[in-house]
Amino acid sequence: MSKLDLTKTDKTYYNAKINPEIVFIEKANYISLTGQGDPSGKDFSEKIQALYTTAYVIKFMHKAMDNDFVVPKLEALWSFDNEKYASISMDEAPLKIPRAEWNYRIMIRMPNFVTKEQIEEAIAIAVNKKQNALAETIEFFQMEEGKVIQVLHIGPFDTEPQTLKKILKFSTENNLQQNGLHHEIYLSDFRKTAPEKLKTILREPVSHDSSESEQAKQFTNRF
Repeated sequence: MSKLDLTKTDKTYYNAKINPEIVFIEKANYISLTGQGDPSGKDFSEKIQALYTTAYVIKFMHKAMDNDFVVPKLEALWSFDNEKYASISMDEAPLKIPRAEWNYRIMIRMPNFVTKEQIEEAIAIAVNKKQNALAETIEFFQMEEGKVIQVLHIGPFDTEPQTLKKILKFSTENNLQQNGLHHEIYLSDFRKTAPEKLKTILREPVSHDSSESEQAKQFTNRF
C-alpha cells in the first residue's frame, strides 16, 4: 500500500531556493495550536508533542482505512504587536523583540481527505486514550497565503536575520509589501539535527496593494 507524501506531491509548498523567489500557495488544511512565548521553553515543546500525538492518531485512523500518509513537517506562523514595535524591520525583529512577546501558531498540514470531524475524533482520542490534555486545545485551521516570497535558510535559527535581509531586499526591489504572517516550515527535525545543518523555509505573504497590507497588519495585531 502506498503512502501519500505531501513533500513529494506538493513540491512548490515544500521546496525553496537559497535566493528569494515569488510563488503562489493554495489553500491548505492544518491542525494547529496557538500560544505566546519563548520557543525554547517547556510550554512550546509540550504543544509540539500534543500536535504530533494528534497527527499520528489521524494518520493511523486513515491507515486503517487503506488511506495512509506521511505526517508532514512542523510549521509555524509568527507575529508580534506591530503598533508597539512599528519601527522595527523584518530582519531586526528576531534580534530586538523579546522572545516572551512573540505570538505563534504551530501547525501540521493535513491531506485534503482528512475531515474536520476526523480531526475532532482524533483530538478526543489523544486526550482520553493518549492522556495528552493539551491536545484538547488543538483546532482545525485553514489558510490560503496566495502570493509569497520564500527562501531556504540553512543554519541555526539565530542566523535567520541574515536570510530575512534577502527577503527584505527582494521585497523592496519589487515594490512588495507584507500581506500576512511570517511563516516557517521546519524541513529538519531541530531536536536531532546539528544547528549548522538545519533547513527552514522562510515565507512572507506579499502584495502590491498597500490597503491589503494594512488589512494584514490589523490581522497580525489581533493574532
